[in-house]
Amino acid sequence: MGKETGFLELDRKDRDYLDPAERLGNYREFVIQPPDDALQAQASRCMNCGIPYCHNGCPVNNIIPDWNHLVYEGDWKNALTVLHSTNNFPEFTGRICPAPCEAACTLNIVDQPVTIKSIECAIVDRGWKEGWIEPQVPEKKTGKSVAVVGSGPAGLACAQQLARAGHAVTVFEKSDRIGGLLRYGIPDFKMEKHLINRRGVQMEAEGVTFKTSKEVGVDVSFKSLEENFDAIVMAGGSEDARALAIPGAEMPGVRLAMEFLTQQNKRNAGDDEVRAAPRGSLLATGKKVVVIGGGDTGSDCVGTSNRQGAESVVQLEIMPKPPEKEDKALTWPDWPLKLRTSSSHQEGVERDWAVLTKRVVGDGETITGLECVRVEWADGKMQEIEGSEFTIEADLILLAMGFVGPKKAGMLDQSGVELTDRGNVAADTEDYATSVDKVFACGDMRRGQSLVVWAIREGRQAARAVDEFLMGATQLPR
Repeated sequence: MGKETGFLELDRKDRDYLDPAERLGNYREFVIQPPDDALQAQASRCMNCGIPYCHNGCPVNNIIPDWNHLVYEGDWKNALTVLHSTNNFPEFTGRICPAPCEAACTLNIVDQPVTIKSIECAIVDRGWKEGWIEPQVPEKKTGKSVAVVGSGPAGLACAQQLARAGHAVTVFEKSDRIGGLLRYGIPDFKMEKHLINRRGVQMEAEGVTFKTSKEVGVDVSFKSLEENFDAIVMAGGSEDARALAIPGAEMPGVRLAMEFLTQQNKRNAGDDEVRAAPRGSLLATGKKVVVIGGGDTGSDCVGTSNRQGAESVVQLEIMPKPPEKEDKALTWPDWPLKLRTSSSHQEGVERDWAVLTKRVVGDGETITGLECVRVEWADGKMQEIEGSEFTIEADLILLAMGFVGPKKAGMLDQSGVELTDRGNVAADTEDYATSVDKVFACGDMRRGQSLVVWAIREGRQAARAVDEFLMGATQLPR
């Protein structure tokens, strides 16, 4: 694959970013895509390693060496065909996937993995630019109908695959626009929302019907879905946020990360950000912000706070600081635990690790600080360090501590599906069937909070299972 000596002749050169001073003034994407010849040179580094561990690293099993080679040869159109054969939405993953494929790349043993994510993004962006991406309308209809609940990446992937198999697919989305957390949880500076809009147009042309502002279990009963559809797919995500169980956390200045991020995305879209926000408008402008949670959502809160003009931003993580560099002999080709610094971190933040929050300081209405203590970890157990207590000044505390599962009230309660010990919908990865007849589940609602690439994989696999359930056989890929 690629050029036989490409990996010996060329070093890794990935995409550049606009300078922070320039990008902080707006919410637009700031990645600078390399020219085609530079991308072809990077694709030439794919080294015909014999066992392409990148396949194993990629949850959707992208055929990475094949489209790398096609890009190297300048055959972008066929590269797009190969890319779409495993991934419905590579423009999403090419922007927000953390690229476990690159961690698994053989060249990552020497810290020089192929720039797989950048090449993937360039292939699909060129496909849209050239007009190569068109609706794939099925030649005939099956007469079967499917309700897909949720329009995040799992629901969209499932719906598109089922529509292309000839089924009549209706997607129910509780928000006013499709996309789920892609729309309202991912900041525009990481992924602009016109990317979702054009896929929605494509899917409507393929026969998918979108019903927005329709929450199943509230606006639409689950029983009505059972009565009117031949199959139902639950793809509603994992939205029950982990709470901060400390004194003072009930004060108005302590808010969920998703509330914060959603409001800004609505502002960017020109929508009324507080129409459905019972606690009012939420801005970091001029405030001392503390973000609790060291993951991607916390990083997104950092970038958004800085764009809103926060006075200062501190990000806390309860786990110890990871090593700067992983032990390749121990971890490769698996996803390693190591220190990760995002583009948002580069824009300005104070990060602190092994910190446990103890109490929110304030007068019941206005917060002024956050009392914390340092902790140490031994044998997987956490212990407070005596005498290490400290207080951080804070006007706004954003909770980005992850999710504990899907919301139970409404659809899940009405459906009667069995749940796992962790509170997710119980279904395996063979047939994705729940305990209720003709009801399936996929994505974060089934597996718990995860990556966009895992959601797409599960949506595609669930679509295959549903097609086989309805027709007795299926030609959809697994």
